[in-house]
Amino acid sequence: MTRTITPRLRNLLLLLLAVTGTLLAGAGPASAHAALTGSDPAQGVVVAQPPARVSLTFSEKVAMNRDSLRVLDPQGRPVQTGTPANVRGTTYAVDLRGGLGRGTYTVTYQVVSADSHPVAGAYTFSVGAPSKTVVPDAATAVGGGVVGGLYAFGRYVSYAGFIVLAGGTAFVLVCWRRGAGVRALQRLVVGGWLALTAATLWLLLLRGSYTTTGTLADVFDLGLLGQVLQTKPGAALVSRLLLLAAAALFVAVLFGSYQRREEGAEKRDLTFGLGIGGAVVAAGLATSWAASEHASVGLQPGIAMPVDVVHLLAVAAWLGGLTALLVALYQAPATAPVEAAAVRRFSRLAFGSVLVLVVTGVYQSWRQLGSWSAFTGTRYGQLLLAKIALVALMVGIASASRRWTGRLTDRAAGGAAAEEAEAEKESVTASTAAGQDANAGEEGPADVGDARRAAQLARQRAAMDTARRKRLRDGDTGRYGLRRSVLAEAAVAVVLLTVTTALTQTESGRTEQEAARAATPARSATTAPNGSLTLPFDTGGADGKGVVTLDLDPARAGTNQLHLFVRKPDGRPFDVPEVKVALTLEAKKIGPLAVAAEHITTGHWSADSVQIPMAGDWKVAVTVRTSDIDEVTVSKNAQIG
Repeated sequence: MTRTITPRLRNLLLLLLAVTGTLLAGAGPASAHAALTGSDPAQGVVVAQPPARVSLTFSEKVAMNRDSLRVLDPQGRPVQTGTPANVRGTTYAVDLRGGLGRGTYTVTYQVVSADSHPVAGAYTFSVGAPSKTVVPDAATAVGGGVVGGLYAFGRYVSYAGFIVLAGGTAFVLVCWRRGAGVRALQRLVVGGWLALTAATLWLLLLRGSYTTTGTLADVFDLGLLGQVLQTKPGAALVSRLLLLAAAALFVAVLFGSYQRREEGAEKRDLTFGLGIGGAVVAAGLATSWAASEHASVGLQPGIAMPVDVVHLLAVAAWLGGLTALLVALYQAPATAPVEAAAVRRFSRLAFGSVLVLVVTGVYQSWRQLGSWSAFTGTRYGQLLLAKIALVALMVGIASASRRWTGRLTDRAAGGAAAEEAEAEKESVTASTAAGQDANAGEEGPADVGDARRAAQLARQRAAMDTARRKRLRDGDTGRYGLRRSVLAEAAVAVVLLTVTTALTQTESGRTEQEAARAATPARSATTAPNGSLTLPFDTGGADGKGVVTLDLDPARAGTNQLHLFVRKPDGRPFDVPEVKVALTLEAKKIGPLAVAAEHITTGHWSADSVQIPMAGDWKVAVTVRTSDIDEVTVSKNAQIG
């Protein structure tokens, strides 16, 4: 017999939905997961001569098309030529027209990062001197607006559907096999499958517009859909749909022939087979996320993706199983309530899942943050702190649930059946009395009296059934306390799921800090403050003249970052065969300290972790070789620290 939801439970569920809706409504568009970490010309720089091309360096590989990288003159007219190209690693460049005039130029980019998220932005540099410029609104459409909000909502629904589908079936197979015959659990799991399937189709349709135009009208553009199917995220969504077809067969067997079989060796064998098959399908579904998002790029992807799959499965086993337990406690038939042994099995499953989450979460945190400062200094770190606090709160509530589980008693089937018989007897007695009263006062035709008696009987039976269900529900104090603590866990789990999904849409702390450093306007080549030097050179051979610009940041004792640019006299980048840098503090007889600079792109070299042992007046010597025999060393002193 199906149990009804009490008004108090209904109000709590409505409150949870309202909180979830508020969080979803406040979620912004997906943050960029690839960040701009370098550019040439740099942001805000003033160069003497117009560059021959513009190059951008990202924190990870990105996908580009013809219009992904544009350079606009002060009047907003494009000056780039050809198609952007990958020149080295994660650096992409586009050539510029010759004869560009003085003024401020705007560089706009709109790409898709390797972990599937759109990235857009703009910055400026100047030739000769800054000027007024037309800066287009280049970064508002991609990943945002109505389409961005709809895409974010689809991601929330897909995660929730996966958790309910995988966790609900795990609860049935591992903790409570009799639950396969409970209609409330069947509806829960099937609902999870429907939600995940609908959300996957939703994301597939929105994907093209989400990463390009941001226009709602383009959602049903078959051309864009065809382009999406050729990308890694599109392939992941299609594979998810294929796995959901296998999951549908699994659910049909679980709630069909499996739940009708009697306990015995044959059912145990089927349980083992379903467990293996379900684990494979669940792992495949989790892989469709891991292979196309955070874990697939950055540090150690070969380790990060399996760790991410295990992390997702542990989340599903804990939160999805918790949802199934809550449904079982409130809506399982009174004649077959969830047993204490099943609750204890879930308690052990949840405990193991939490241990897995801690181990995998520590690794993911190290990989995505990289420093303690990123915990409080980046949005990803702040969300991660909130997630840790919510997990700790859930573990605290779960400990209370474990105490209630120890007090839980199973109602014997015979006692329940006896109470059912007593309730039926009371119902029949009441209905007989009601029928006699109705006959005594009846003055109309016989059929009208029969209808009145039937309606009165139905009302009395409903009242008796409600009273009986209340006695069954509240008769065991342990079961009543367990319901309340599990409901509290579920309330926290809703918020935890929201925060976790937001984490998947937020760029990592490492990337955010790299982007912040890259966004700092570059020093103008005309100011030459401490740590920034301009050194003309002439090796004496053909094409041997040029200018070296060297930037040392933060130009203090300790760890510094060095950028070195070599240009021809007309300002064009100059790729010379070899550049060497050496630092000497002559007053303390320290050095020369050689700096190994890595070639980044045309005319640009860089070195991280340049160690300056102490402050002082350092001599910076740069050796430039323009041919096999033409070489010169130029130097200047810079006050460092």
